[in-house]
Amino acid sequence: MSFQNPVFIPGPTNMPEVLRKAVDMPTLDHRSPLFGQILRPALAGVRKILKSESAEIFVFPSTGTGGWETALSNTLSPGDKVLAARNGMFSHRWIDMCQRHGLEVEVVETPWGAGLPADRYAEILAADSAHRIKAVLATHNETATGVRSDIAAVRRALDAANHPAMLFVDGVSSIASMDFRMDEWGVDIAVTGSQKGFMLPAGLAILGFSQKAMAAVEGARLPRTFFDVRDMGRSYGANAYPYTPAVGLLNGLKLSTEMLLAEGLETVFARHHRIAEGVRAAVRAWGMELCAEAPALYSDTVSAIRTPEGFDATRIVTHAANTYGVAFGVGLGEVAGKVFRIGHLGSLTDVMMLSGLATAEMCMADLGLPVRLGSGVAAAQEHYRATAASLAQAA
Repeated sequence: MSFQNPVFIPGPTNMPEVLRKAVDMPTLDHRSPLFGQILRPALAGVRKILKSESAEIFVFPSTGTGGWETALSNTLSPGDKVLAARNGMFSHRWIDMCQRHGLEVEVVETPWGAGLPADRYAEILAADSAHRIKAVLATHNETATGVRSDIAAVRRALDAANHPAMLFVDGVSSIASMDFRMDEWGVDIAVTGSQKGFMLPAGLAILGFSQKAMAAVEGARLPRTFFDVRDMGRSYGANAYPYTPAVGLLNGLKLSTEMLLAEGLETVFARHHRIAEGVRAAVRAWGMELCAEAPALYSDTVSAIRTPEGFDATRIVTHAANTYGVAFGVGLGEVAGKVFRIGHLGSLTDVMMLSGLATAEMCMADLGLPVRLGSGVAAAQEHYRATAASLAQAA
């Protein structure tokens, strides 16, 4: 691999130099008043990114997986029932975590490439007259398949059934890159991490808790110590942490949220959509299809591209790394060897993306796939040229 080349994986993402320098800071006494000048703006910035007025924000030294565990352990008790669909590797892993915690999971098996089955959720919730289901899990953007699901539709299913279950959303590869509306969608816990839309190294689990979720915390009986939001909240009151924080990452998070808000969230989302549309134009020019079953499901942060039947898609990723020093994402779980993934989120421009598409074309041509050099790049160029004016106006 080459450090000179951008990465085209779904995370960790490319880091702007200014954020890399913000993380690389001298040692700071995390019990000094100066730490509060980092912590408070970082928490406030995250709340704005989530489009929430009242969410309690918690940032743990961890990853998105630790964020899942924080959500479960702080609000649920052994034997509680949760509802979840398995439509990709990351929804699968959250389900597995629930089961390891002694929770009862009603799993709705869903094709990999499909979105969350809100209609099936509605049926199950309406039939749950005893309200045994305490939480509904939803993966907003399934990173393994490049599928974005309709979280507002899941909220409508809960409301139509007049069901009190909490709504937990994995927004690890969507938040800060794609539109996320915590308050409007009635999300009770939103989970993300530092290494994707926030353009930072891995190391922070970032969560928003609604007031309803906070009310569930005291009665929850699953064990938690490191991930106890009560300890974290009390420490925040004194501009501190219950243990040693990742000060450099928090300083990066403070600056990252400032940069995203200065760009304007709608502009950030439009930039991601524009770059993603260029990738999709390239995929069509290659004569290939996305794993996502329909355009309404297309993710603006990652594309999982199906290769021809009988061809091992992992060869493209391996060849790109070994021959050209460029990183793409492999297929995971049920789509391993069937897709390769192009990440197009975080600190990325159309010019950077064109280099990734050109590399993918060279790899496919090298490996004997019927892809004409320049075809996908040209298709993406046409899209970027046609939309450059709108990008400039937004800037």
